[in-house]
Amino acid sequence: MATNLVDTIQKNLGYPPLQKIDPNIQEPKDQAPHQSSERLSQAAIPAVLAGLYKFTRTDEGCNRVLGAPGSEGWLSTIFETKEKAAVDKVALYAGIPGADVEDAMNKIAEEAVRVTRDAVHQPPTCDGVREYLAAQRHNILVHLPAAMQMGDVLEDEAMDDRTNKMEGPVSGFMHKIESIFSKGDDSKYP
Repeated sequence: MATNLVDTIQKNLGYPPLQKIDPNIQEPKDQAPHQSSERLSQAAIPAVLAGLYKFTRTDEGCNRVLGAPGSEGWLSTIFETKEKAAVDKVALYAGIPGADVEDAMNKIAEEAVRVTRDAVHQPPTCDGVREYLAAQRHNILVHLPAAMQMGDVLEDEAMDDRTNKMEGPVSGFMHKIESIFSKGDDSKYP
């Protein structure tokens, strides 16, 4: 399986380790992060990756990710008109001013696109990007705090569903089946 995108970004950018979300209480399993830097990483990394996942469900999104590297503002590209809502949700969860959160989320988005490009088999294709991020979906969602309600921002209520946070033999099998059937759509990203 491909490298764990959540852990790779966390390590590459020097953030504290993320905790998995307990499906019963919808908060981190071990201990709720107390420091603002812990809460920022817990919220921002999976929020940006969930947005990237949703963005790459279309050919247009995949082609943008595969495009020439540049100084494109990836956060605004990924979230389009919903960027402010995404930043506000992370800022509220982390207890950090929106401007600081926006800077952090921009860096996370740039790193996520870079790592995704590097991870996609050569020659890079839209299907390769989709498959890579589909394989990462479960790992992204088990770290995404439900309190942020990112499914509302991304217009994908399934992201906040507690069954996405469940793990174990049966849940793992069901997540694999879900991954097989998750495909891009031809509609414009909302």
